[in-house]
Amino acid sequence: MSSRNRPARESGSERRAELLAIAAELFATRGFLATTVRDIADAAGILSGSLYHHFDSKESMVDEILRAFLDDQRRTNEQVLREAPDPRTAITELVRQSFAAMQEHRAAIAIFQNESKYLEQLDRFDYLTQAANDFERTWTRVLQDGQRAGVFRADLNVKLAYRFIRDMVWTTVHWYNPRGKLTASAIADQYVKILCEGIAEPDGR
Repeated sequence: MSSRNRPARESGSERRAELLAIAAELFATRGFLATTVRDIADAAGILSGSLYHHFDSKESMVDEILRAFLDDQRRTNEQVLREAPDPRTAITELVRQSFAAMQEHRAAIAIFQNESKYLEQLDRFDYLTQAANDFERTWTRVLQDGQRAGVFRADLNVKLAYRFIRDMVWTTVHWYNPRGKLTASAIADQYVKILCEGIAEPDGR
């Protein structure tokens, strides 16, 4: 179907998605505060006024970007918890699915990492704190389940372990190149191996 014959609603939805992708990349690379509506419009090849036909502000744009990422990640985490047969499988799948999210939400992850502290000061973004807390509860629950099952060390501080894993995974977004030699899946495999087996030889050599 040509763009001329495509339903207006579908075309409008696709255009919104294109504008959000452009805005997300600018927010991720330049920063939210440093990026203006005019910057987004210029990058999209339209006038600033035309952008307001789709969004009432750049806050609305970053809101939609972040909610899409967080909603997807929440659903994915819930699925992992439902389907994983044991805590070790659950923790490795949480790591793998976090890396998989970088394929679709790389810019959103960078925004979440870089801009949350500022955005949380705005009333409409109070859900960011809740989302971060929900993620922490999910991961620490799996770690605690593993301790009770004897899968993870009993002396493990689960909060510190969670923060270590969180930072290990999410800060990868700052250097991960989707077009590079290492895929997100390959990086996940290495990180899971380091996390579960360590970096020392088994016999201590």
